[in-house]
This record gives sequence, structure tokens and C-alpha cells, in this order.
Amino acid sequence: MKRIVFISGSLRKKSYNRAILEEAEKILGKKFECHFLSYSNLPLLSQDIEFPENEYVSEVRKEIRNADAIFIASPEYNHSYSGVLKNLLDWLSRPTVRNDYSTAVIRGKIVAIASAAGSSGGSYSIDKLKELLTLLSCRICPVVTQVALGSRFSSDELVLDDEEKAILEKECNELSLMLEEI
Repeated sequence: MKRIVFISGSLRKKSYNRAILEEAEKILGKKFECHFLSYSNLPLLSQDIEFPENEYVSEVRKEIRNADAIFIASPEYNHSYSGVLKNLLDWLSRPTVRNDYSTAVIRGKIVAIASAAGSSGGSYSIDKLKELLTLLSCRICPVVTQVALGSRFSSDELVLDDEEKAILEKECNELSLMLEEI
């Protein structure tokens, strides 16, 4: 069974972006093995600790190596994605064999992107994620779910409206098609 790893760009327990991923899991979990990546113990990237591989780095890389696809949902901070997500992606982009970048575990992965954020719906963070993931040789799902939070910011619960649900379902269907091709 093909495997999808979900990555929330927010470590907050009641993250709106995690809520998007939980909705996506309800759709995708019918056909695929789904797993949420835990990476809060990941150290800040430093070449001083790159080799030998840290145990947390090793665990996270193993999860991504074993994934057929990744689904990232990230908030938007200062017109970009979160610092914790950047640190994770930096670790995933680094070689597992010294100086051999072809060994980076994220290379060639299929990646779906979503964002729940303020009035922009995360458009800035999505654009920057697409740019970075393209540089990392990822195959990006062409459908993206954007949720402009508006008044929902004051709630601890994200309830998607019908239009947002339809877009998320379309994204999940597109991701499924991409997975069927491999």
C-alpha cells in the first residue's frame, strides 16, 4: 500500500493546518497508508552535527524515505512558511552521504501543499514552498487548498466551508492520480 506522510508547518496542537491534514486523511486514508510526521525534537540544522546522523534526524528521514508522497499544510508567517518547517525541509534536503546530494530523502517526492492563514489564505507561503520544493526536485500537486481564516482566527477549531471541502477533495483526488502513476 502506498504511503503518504502528513507534515503540519505548525507544531501547535490545535493547528488549523493540522486540521486541514486531518480532513485530507479522511479522504486519502481510504486508499493509502497515512502517517503524521512528528518532528518537534529535530535540532536546528548545523553542519557541525550533520555526520554522524542525529537520532531524530535519522527517524524523520526514514519516514520521508519510506513515503510515496508528502502532504504539507503550513501557516503563513511574515509572508512565508514557518521556521520549524524550513528547518525540517533543510534537513530533508541535505545529503545522507557526505557531498552526495542525490541521497537527499526529499528528492523526487510527490508533494501536495495546503495552507490555512489570514486573509491571504497562505498564498505567499504556498508560493515560497512551491519554489523551494521545485528546487529540491519534488513533483508538486497542481491543486492547492487555501483557507483564508478571517473570523475563524478566534476559534480553536477549523470548520471548512463547502467550497474549501470541494477544493481539498479535488487536491486529494489529484494526489491519488499522481500516486497511481508511480
